[in-house]
Amino acid sequence: MRTFPMFLTMSGRSVVIAGGGEQAAQKCRLMLKTEARIVVLADALDVELQSLADTGRIIWQRGAISPASFEHAALVFIATGCPGLDVCLHMLAKAAGVVVNVVDRPDLCDAITPSIIDRDPVVVAIGTEGTAPVLARQIKTRLEEMLEPRLGDLAALAGRLRGFAARRLGPRERRDLWAWVFNGPLRAQHNLEGDEPIATAIKAAITAGQIPQSGPAPVALVGAGPGSSDLITLRGVQRLQEADVIFYDRLVDPGVLELARRDAERIYVGKAPGCHSWPQDRINALIVSAALRGQRVVRLKCGDPGVFARGAEEAEALSAAGLTYEIVPGVTAASGAAAALGGFLTERGKTDTLVLTTGRKVDAHMPPDWVQHLSTRSHVAVYMGVQTAGQIVDVLSNAGLLDHVHVTAVANAQRADQKVLDCPARDLVARIAAKGLTSPAILFLRQIDTTNASTALRAGWPSRPSFGKPCKGQNL
Repeated sequence: MRTFPMFLTMSGRSVVIAGGGEQAAQKCRLMLKTEARIVVLADALDVELQSLADTGRIIWQRGAISPASFEHAALVFIATGCPGLDVCLHMLAKAAGVVVNVVDRPDLCDAITPSIIDRDPVVVAIGTEGTAPVLARQIKTRLEEMLEPRLGDLAALAGRLRGFAARRLGPRERRDLWAWVFNGPLRAQHNLEGDEPIATAIKAAITAGQIPQSGPAPVALVGAGPGSSDLITLRGVQRLQEADVIFYDRLVDPGVLELARRDAERIYVGKAPGCHSWPQDRINALIVSAALRGQRVVRLKCGDPGVFARGAEEAEALSAAGLTYEIVPGVTAASGAAAALGGFLTERGKTDTLVLTTGRKVDAHMPPDWVQHLSTRSHVAVYMGVQTAGQIVDVLSNAGLLDHVHVTAVANAQRADQKVLDCPARDLVARIAAKGLTSPAILFLRQIDTTNASTALRAGWPSRPSFGKPCKGQNL
């Protein structure tokens, strides 16, 4: 960011506006929403500013302007409408050491005025660093539609009752209280009926110390998606915003963690293949312990928590401790990889069977059962298959299918460093070694229709006509 967003305290402070025309009036309208003392420097005022001066809402100062005219101002707007005069006044204001905004001159601005959504005391500011004001207005329009007109009144009511809640409730109960107020039916009721009935309900809940359980479960098992941070679900983002502590995996994109509450504790519990520095029972114990302390917990997993992510083991540990949990699904790696290839996991009339399996078994001696599902009408997606590529080749060879299966591997699907490898199964181990393909990767196995030579030639997934568009990433 070239600019840093921050809300300035304006109560009891001065804002100086240099100019007496329409540009200055626009800045006055904006500042009149605050509690600032507004001083306008101009030899003459337009009718709007004159009316504000006559009623004492602004202070009008005429005469020579010097650095002393701007001293101690919290913010200065230069808005004369004359480019040359604006530059001169900018120099005088900077000599006073104040923060300056020059209208329509971003190169002279210490601060840029954002687009504002005003639901006082709820204020949303939208900025594009001066690059795209039209886009900022479009975003503002959408957010205006999302935020109900009385939202500020509800926030103000909550502010008046915070002290009462703090005296009667513990930290966890207070979080549950405000989740009930802002996430539940009370918010919709307030928009229709106003403060009185809502205030009565909130006070009764605080007095009784019994908060209706409308909020989320204390632990959320959240899927972060296959890679890119924009593939996490909206519910997943909401749970990250509510979390006190986040336990995250090795493969979680750092951009996903940026979506979390700024003061949420982040604890890395990742595992590297062949190096289980965080045993699963230790992770289970940490999650349970944090939830029992009253913290809101997110267990953040790459992909989907229900697909080869050991989410069931964590859920069992939570249930054994008497804790409730919520599963927030994510885009699993197979879906992300197929989409990155411009294709589909199933297609009517072409692919009617999808098998999700793993290259790592609890019992390494147990024969895999995915081989029986291989056909020209199925896709077998093998998670964690790079390290076991040799075993996959052996299984296909023993089943007499080694020359009848094509493999498409996608490493780091949906990430900037995504790679795609496409080859006959017989060449899989050599190609992985030659290209340095590493986990995380998905291997897609498909049996070739050897009765049609042309079909065999185009068996590679990325180039199949039914996938419509070329794949992304580095094709190996």
